[in-house]
Amino acid sequence: MRLSFTNRFVKAYKKLPRQIREATDKQLGLLLSDPNHPSLNMKKMQGVPDIWEARVTKSYRFTFQIDDEVYTLRNIGPHDILEKP
Repeated sequence: MRLSFTNRFVKAYKKLPRQIREATDKQLGLLLSDPNHPSLNMKKMQGVPDIWEARVTKSYRFTFQIDDEVYTLRNIGPHDILEKP
């Protein structure tokens, strides 16, 4: 698997506090190496076809799609981003 980033994700990532960016990098590494790792709490979003969410911290999440061998990262931010995948 590999990662792909939407412009929306990149812009949101750059605005995150340094500690959250570091935590994100760690979680993205886990996504690639062990997507079932409990700290990711990865699950399919309800009411939105083919979009997944995973945890960065207790308060931050990222959303993504899975296409063949690619995780396309769509958005990242506080928990309320899940309302806008």
